[in-house]
Amino acid sequence: MSNQLITSENNERVKSFFLSLDRISSLMERLFASRRPTLNGESFYTDKELSQKLKISRRSLQDYRNEGRIPYIQLGGKVLYRSSDIEKLLENGYRDKFR
Repeated sequence: MSNQLITSENNERVKSFFLSLDRISSLMERLFASRRPTLNGESFYTDKELSQKLKISRRSLQDYRNEGRIPYIQLGGKVLYRSSDIEKLLENGYRDKFR
């Protein structure tokens, strides 16, 4: 049995292992960067995030709020939308094809 030091320079398996770790680390960083914090299991969207998600303008969201078409929470000057409310709204608005 030899006491040879195994490094990534002299062993392909070790090099492959460290490359895999780098890939996993990079993927986890991207995942956590896009992670939405929750409050009691509920996540919230800002008007900017929701307008991007729905592909509508922030002004349209304001019109929907003013018309009572979309539920929202206002804390000070910040407007938030519950993700569960938006999902319900989209499901209720779903229409099957006519044919």
